[in-house]
Amino acid sequence: MQFVFEGTHEYRPLRFIEGPLSRFDGITMLVGYGDKKNLTRRKLIPTLRKALQFARNNEAKAISIDFKELRAMSPKAVSDTDLAQLCAEAFVMANYEYTAHKTAPKNGFKSIDIVEVRNTTPAIKSAFEKGRMVGEAVNACREWANTPGGDMTPELLAEAAVKAAEGTPARVKVLGVSEMATLGMGSILGVAKGSSEAPAFIVVEYWGTDRSKKPTVLVGKGVTFDTGGLNIKTGDGMYEMHMDMSGGAAVIQAAILAARLRLKKNVVALVPAVENASASNALRPGDILKSMSGKTIEILNTDAEGRVILADALTYAKKYNPASVIDVATLTGASLIALGTVASAFMTNKESLIAPLMEVAEESGDYMWPLPLWEEYNPMVKGTFGDVPNLSVMGSSRHGGVIAGGKFLEVFAKELECPWVHIDMAPRMTTTPEDCLAKGAAGNPVRFLLKYIESGVK
Repeated sequence: MQFVFEGTHEYRPLRFIEGPLSRFDGITMLVGYGDKKNLTRRKLIPTLRKALQFARNNEAKAISIDFKELRAMSPKAVSDTDLAQLCAEAFVMANYEYTAHKTAPKNGFKSIDIVEVRNTTPAIKSAFEKGRMVGEAVNACREWANTPGGDMTPELLAEAAVKAAEGTPARVKVLGVSEMATLGMGSILGVAKGSSEAPAFIVVEYWGTDRSKKPTVLVGKGVTFDTGGLNIKTGDGMYEMHMDMSGGAAVIQAAILAARLRLKKNVVALVPAVENASASNALRPGDILKSMSGKTIEILNTDAEGRVILADALTYAKKYNPASVIDVATLTGASLIALGTVASAFMTNKESLIAPLMEVAEESGDYMWPLPLWEEYNPMVKGTFGDVPNLSVMGSSRHGGVIAGGKFLEVFAKELECPWVHIDMAPRMTTTPEDCLAKGAAGNPVRFLLKYIESGVK
């Protein structure tokens, strides 16, 4: 999608009108945005997406909007530049659909190619351009996550990361089995051994300022397909498990986006990429793995593999002496039970970060809600035959499942000596009808990660 700002008056006009109904008279598309008094920042985002979808459904290819009209309908608390960026993000995200394996219709897939924006300023134009870049990064994340597991193996994810970084100041390196073995990454290698697909450890580095300044390190779960291992999932539970690398896709795209925007920040993304399969040599319940940290992990269930591979990645993060570390993972079904599909769960070792993180989440549109990491939950991760169990051993493993995942990761994050945040993004792995986006991967939390990097919150 291209945004243009020179009025040609050749594009189909799209106007926003108060009221519930939208209509198209053959020339102008009139999009109803409801009651202006109730149009909050949260409601504005899906409203803008619906407007773009309305234009697509009416087979427009190029549309024209008036920024003054957009300004008049929007909440006053949203600044002009913020509004421009939100609009661009919403339009670009709503214009995306995964079509890689579909036969194109006679007239091609529906798409808005050009959006003309009238009555702008240089600052507003720049904000639209930034929003376009953010929306494209989110869509790139969605494209990777939507790709079937057979077409997005650990090796292919690594290749995609290298290609995505081309032409940017970001640099990608990929550690193979021998390098991981040398480093003692027994957790990653243990999960990967049941698959014929070799694991990869993907490292994206962007140094946007003095290297003496500590980087933000983003760690993402990269399970390119999750059968559950020997604790195999049901058929319904295994569907969409090619998206179990959504956290990994998000951190790679966020780091590369920071590079594209030339932010004066240092950012590193780390992704342990594996396939969790169930061959005869697969990890067994009762097996004990030795992690890179030296701690042993007692495997109680092979379907709790995400936290196991993240353990090694958190230990590897120490080499960067990070300012802060955020890990992102589709970690637990329990997070869906707790929060539904509206917000990701998060936990942090620094309680004073909770309010600033929620503010960043609100501003970005990638909503999150906090859960505790109290000491009272420590018995969850007290091993019997190894140092740390990969499921809670405090009562039923079904109780506090989201917190148990966070407490497991906290064991390894304690060695970082910096603020650490764990995001369980399973609730936001896929879109919902209320998102006003195409079915499939949602691309969370790329926008949150960028906002966090920019904010300087620590």
